[in-house]
Amino acid sequence: MGIANLPPFVVFFVFALLAPLLQGKSRILLILAPVLGALNLFFNGADSTGMTWEVAGMSLSLFQVDRLSMLFGYLFHLAAFIALIYSIHVKDTIQQVTGLLYAGSAVGAVFAGDLLSVFMFWELLAITSAFLIWARRTPEAIRAANRYVIIQVLSGVLMLSGTIMLYQQTGSLALNAIGLNGSAASWMIFIALGIKCGFPFLHTWLTDAYPLATPTGTLYLSAFTTKVAVYLLARLFPGEELLIYIGAAMTCFPIFYAVIENDLRKVLAYSLINQLGFMVCGIGIGTALALNGAVAHAFNDVIFKGLLFMSMGAVLTRVGHVNGSDLGGLYKTMPRTTVFCLVGAASISAFPLFSGFVSKSMVMAALLEQDQTIVWLMLLFASAGVFHHAGIKIPFFAFFAHDSGLRPKEAPVNMQIAMGLSAVLCIVIGVNPQWLYAMLPWQMDYTPYDVTHVLTQLQILFFSALAFVWLNKQGLYPPELRSVNLDVEWFYRRPLPAAGRWVVARLTALREGLSGLFHGVAGQFEGRTRPMPTGTVTILTRRMAWVFIALMLLALASLTV
Repeated sequence: MGIANLPPFVVFFVFALLAPLLQGKSRILLILAPVLGALNLFFNGADSTGMTWEVAGMSLSLFQVDRLSMLFGYLFHLAAFIALIYSIHVKDTIQQVTGLLYAGSAVGAVFAGDLLSVFMFWELLAITSAFLIWARRTPEAIRAANRYVIIQVLSGVLMLSGTIMLYQQTGSLALNAIGLNGSAASWMIFIALGIKCGFPFLHTWLTDAYPLATPTGTLYLSAFTTKVAVYLLARLFPGEELLIYIGAAMTCFPIFYAVIENDLRKVLAYSLINQLGFMVCGIGIGTALALNGAVAHAFNDVIFKGLLFMSMGAVLTRVGHVNGSDLGGLYKTMPRTTVFCLVGAASISAFPLFSGFVSKSMVMAALLEQDQTIVWLMLLFASAGVFHHAGIKIPFFAFFAHDSGLRPKEAPVNMQIAMGLSAVLCIVIGVNPQWLYAMLPWQMDYTPYDVTHVLTQLQILFFSALAFVWLNKQGLYPPELRSVNLDVEWFYRRPLPAAGRWVVARLTALREGLSGLFHGVAGQFEGRTRPMPTGTVTILTRRMAWVFIALMLLALASLTV
């Protein structure tokens, strides 16, 4: 097999195997994984004939290349390169290995040529990413990772079930547009993607787990899982009208939670859902301009959202927390991190000459072309809201606001290099958007810097900033409170565990009652037969009790099927 036909994920997996052998300064060699992978894509990817293999009579493809997969392929190599630089100081081998496997799984998913191959990488994404949350090793992180795994496995089950049903109906596993054709298979795949894309009511794993991952783990998490879902939505459900309204809801509802949230990494998690909403909405519109806007915004979001997560990760590394109520004044000893955070804030807020402007405006323009005025107004409101919670709140409460008295050292050098690289990309793409536009999959003719786009966006930003200042001066802006805010996850973090504890308590009481009953019966035979050792009686009665309980549970289960 020539190197041109070698699936790109192999490079990441090989370096993941080498990672435990690289200690100290030699860990810097890990950044060769995305470099070599990107070079192979650049020189050989377009000419690749692909790689197929036969399984149970099905022809599966691990490497299929087109302009859409190439765009996300370059993006994931770039994201892995930045993440590896940012995390090179980490001595935890688990994070190094799982980070490479996670990035490789994302690369494998976007170059997979059939649904079954996608499913394999889909599950690898779930498993490897969970270790980046467990690696924090706090009780909260471990519980969040456990919840994360359950939801990710549910997504995988839906994806596999839908794939099998679709194969039975069509005899094909090809990654072509399937749409919501009314079949259960299409809906299962759609919901599986919706879970990983953070659809409303399916998003709680993201806001629950991302803020509790390690500083470097959150950077990896923000780049890959949700963007793989965006890629697959663009490939399987382009032009699906339902996505327009789902995306609009995604842009709006996180704003209200982000404004009151104290944990600044959780603010960014809500902001991530907000930005995903723009992408989902663009995919739902389905025109060339809208689809290009969706994938271009995915490209930019990985960079500027990663930059914001990196700046908060640097604060977490130096201070030990990112609670807005207990920060402030950090610009005095972390000036470069402050500047990098401001660049990320300007980018996500879609300031002209920053990367967010040149992609978000494409989706907005596509909505107007399709006469979606109400949805356009919702996204306009969301644009003002994201400036509030990510463009202003994050840098203001972390680095300015009141002086907390904290005087931490500047971020480690490797973190500064990674943040600096992302900041430069945010500006370069914002100033020269044609470089990004040249890689987009669909043909279009679009100019972001016309008078209408620029003036509209500047007015939104100006009045949004004015509203923030006025609300602060009047004491009306929600204060940063030391609290844990739950949204839909309340249902499985409060009543569900309480119900589980109640059931366990009732079963324990039943078991003890049955044990006492059996002990009493056994006592009636004392003196009539040869006494049995007490330990043996206890073991037998307990086993009989558990068998009896198991039989009752099976009977109840049979009634609910």
